[in-house]
Amino acid sequence: MANWSTDECNCPIVYTLSVVGGKWKWVILYRLSEHKVVRYGELKKMLPPISHKMLSQQLKELVVKQLIYRVEYHQIPPKVEYSLTEKGRTLIPVLDRMSIWGTENKPLPTGPSWSKQE
Repeated sequence: MANWSTDECNCPIVYTLSVVGGKWKWVILYRLSEHKVVRYGELKKMLPPISHKMLSQQLKELVVKQLIYRVEYHQIPPKVEYSLTEKGRTLIPVLDRMSIWGTENKPLPTGPSWSKQE
């Protein structure tokens, strides 16, 4: 989604999706909104199915779009922290509304696949 043309970005929704589209960016932003500052390893634990390569790529894109800060501490072991920028924090109401929508519209689990069988 990051390759929308300038003409296509005349639509505010298309522009927004070009900035934060994809499977992981909204989830990353949401996790960062729950915490002030998060180290890379902590963020990875919050998103278990994501690969290191994908997480790194998504974080870099969010930094480039100025939605998150990346602070690297030159120490051993290396330490990198992420947090929302002011621009990133403007998405919190959208994230909150998405969470409410998901809660209200997510299908209820059915059958034995979701219950613990003894």
